[in-house]
Amino acid sequence: MTTMHKESPAQDSSRMLITLLALSKRARSAKTIAELGFVMVNETLQLLNYRQAGLALTGGMQIGSHIAAVSGTPNPDPNAPFIQWLTQATRSLNKLDISAPQIIGSADLPELLASDWNTWLPEHGLWLPFVDTTFSDSTLVDSSGQHRGGLLLARAEPWTHAEIALATEIGQVYQHALQALSPRRHWQLNLRERLKPTRTKAWVAAAIVAICLFPVRLSVLAPTEVIPREPFLVRAPLDGVVERFYVRPNQPVTAETPLFSLDTTALQSQHAVAQQAYITAEEEYRQAAQMAVIDDKSKLEMALRRGALAEKSVELDYSAEQLGRVQVKAERAGVAVFTDVNDWQGKAVMLGEKILLLADPTKVELSIDLPASDIIAIEPGDSVKLYPNASPVSSYSAKVTTIAYHAETTAAGILAYRIKAELEADQSLPRIGMMGTAKISGNRVPFIYYLFRKPLSAARQWLGW
Repeated sequence: MTTMHKESPAQDSSRMLITLLALSKRARSAKTIAELGFVMVNETLQLLNYRQAGLALTGGMQIGSHIAAVSGTPNPDPNAPFIQWLTQATRSLNKLDISAPQIIGSADLPELLASDWNTWLPEHGLWLPFVDTTFSDSTLVDSSGQHRGGLLLARAEPWTHAEIALATEIGQVYQHALQALSPRRHWQLNLRERLKPTRTKAWVAAAIVAICLFPVRLSVLAPTEVIPREPFLVRAPLDGVVERFYVRPNQPVTAETPLFSLDTTALQSQHAVAQQAYITAEEEYRQAAQMAVIDDKSKLEMALRRGALAEKSVELDYSAEQLGRVQVKAERAGVAVFTDVNDWQGKAVMLGEKILLLADPTKVELSIDLPASDIIAIEPGDSVKLYPNASPVSSYSAKVTTIAYHAETTAAGILAYRIKAELEADQSLPRIGMMGTAKISGNRVPFIYYLFRKPLSAARQWLGW
């Protein structure tokens, strides 16, 4: 007599593990959902003993779940009575809050479907739901968050805890493989679901609208410089060459303080020539006057010599005056505002050329060069904030006084509008020549306009609106 060899528990566990791995590899190697469905309903029998199996999926253009595969049938007919009943049954199971494999029976279905359970399926069923926790737009979960599909196994014997544990593992493998093969929903469907009105979305939309319409003060930034207000302009008194400067930049001076002087070499030569010409004319006039006493014809010559003497006298006085003007003195007290002494010494200047400024340190204002590309509606009286480059923690308040009518090219080659601003009282005054950034605040506008003002302006220029 031949005796059958019964497997030990360790051998049985090893066989189950090998079968689980092989079945997992088979599922992951499936190329289509149809091939994967065949593996689910037919080859799962290698791991779990059952009599019938059905795969229900929801997605694409289907309304509700549909039967994608049935054990023993390559192409299930959707019009067959069993397929129609199984479709209704899986739809009812989808509506249950089942997130793990669970034993089910006729009691879990509505009364109308439960009455036909024993007609189509064995007594004990096992439902493996497909729960999508990875992809929010997968075809496995609908817009309401319910499970979309599952695998139904049925047999006459009750299911054991060990089999349910194996079903849990293989169900997760099937779910992963199904997610990899399931096509993404069309972007229009995703957008439609995201735009569905809900209370949370309504509050978020209201908050966004409120933020966009929140009024903020429109402002721009521009480079600025502290300049003297009502300064006294010191010009070159005549054509010449600057010989010497007696003051330093930003040096306080009093009235009659020497500022600079011009080279006197040429003027002294002109004065000496004029002086010699005057002496000659004076001698000629003296001789003509003596001859006029004894000769009537010499009286006419004396008149001519008197005119020549007066002309030479004027020339002599003019040259003396020019010599007296070579040294320029301050006409009033103030601060000498210029760049550098070395920029002027030895430089030829023309009559009336600007040399330096005499400024009152208590009278200063801001000169702002606002680029034409950043111009906004600015009116006299709008607030200005000066942030000095040398002192980033301090600031000065000012008010717009004048705005240039048209833009001009600055020294940096930028087309800008010149804006003057007067510093407000009751604050320490910045020194003349301080550089910084001015923040000019205009009218209040919605936040969305403040945010997209420049992009809209660029778009208009590019598109030609």
